[in-house]
Amino acid sequence: MSARRWFASDNNAPVHPDVLAAIARVNDGHAMGYGHDDYSQRIQRLLADQFAPDARAFLVWGGSGANVMCVRAACRPWEAVICAHTSHLNVDECGAPESIAGAKLLTVATDDGKLTPELVERRIVGVGDEHAVQPRLVSVSQCTEVGTVYTAEELRALAEHAHANGLLLHIDGARLSNAAAALDLPFRGITHEVGVDLVSFGGTKAGLLGAEAVVFLDPRLAEGFEYLRKQSMQLASKMRFLAAQFEALLTDELWRRCASDANAMAAALADAVRGLPSVTITKPVQANSVFATIPEEVTRSLQERFPFYVWDAGANEVRWMCSWDTTEDDVRSFAEAIRELCA
Repeated sequence: MSARRWFASDNNAPVHPDVLAAIARVNDGHAMGYGHDDYSQRIQRLLADQFAPDARAFLVWGGSGANVMCVRAACRPWEAVICAHTSHLNVDECGAPESIAGAKLLTVATDDGKLTPELVERRIVGVGDEHAVQPRLVSVSQCTEVGTVYTAEELRALAEHAHANGLLLHIDGARLSNAAAALDLPFRGITHEVGVDLVSFGGTKAGLLGAEAVVFLDPRLAEGFEYLRKQSMQLASKMRFLAAQFEALLTDELWRRCASDANAMAAALADAVRGLPSVTITKPVQANSVFATIPEEVTRSLQERFPFYVWDAGANEVRWMCSWDTTEDDVRSFAEAIRELCA
């Protein structure tokens, strides 16, 4: 393991010290397992305070599990999910929505990773036709996989359109903290208050240790989910250690401080390299990622010092991701290396 901070993924960052301290605090004596402990009961109330008064939340191990279980909870076997073609659900779940949830994905091409009511409308076809899969769920990523952020107004428009067509709206919120921080809104301001029905609330990318949550803004959708979670092998026996992490994340808005820092570092990195020879920023920098095109030989040399991902090899497009622990010195060193190689 290297002490150097990378720009590959916020998954590569360490666990936040406050979160580790929270785990240590609850690591004392015995407690009931499987969520029947005081810590897990308390986090239910804290998450309801953050999202919606009647929200029901379920802690799980992983983001893929959270997403797939949301699909399972919302869709019958003959129903489908409308999502962007770049969505994590479509690109990075190894086919789990289809193989495990049994739901067909109806993908939509977008320029900025964001769905609109007009784009969704194109996929609402064959309704009532027994030969056709039936659309049931609209799933959006917040932030999107290309770093863009849905405004509250955009989400409200999607929710209203979905509900008018008998559909539900799901948010894949692996980076929901970054989006809320970028918009300077609470979680409920981009979920319950705009009509979202269910959320995969990401903790791992925000500084937690393998802890995620499924949050139902409409508690009726949670009926039977405790069995679905167990059947999906996402029920943690020592749930208190997941609950303690979320409590730390929500206390004094640690999530907002971490996300704001990551977002600010991405903006600083974009400013530092914008205008350099052979560097073109390709996507709006709205959260904690920077997308750019650089020469292939620059990418190879740069990756030897600072690991990061190539997003589109054909276009020489790369992604630089900032994390809660990215510092100004990290950005300065990285930008200087890019400047030297592009000179």
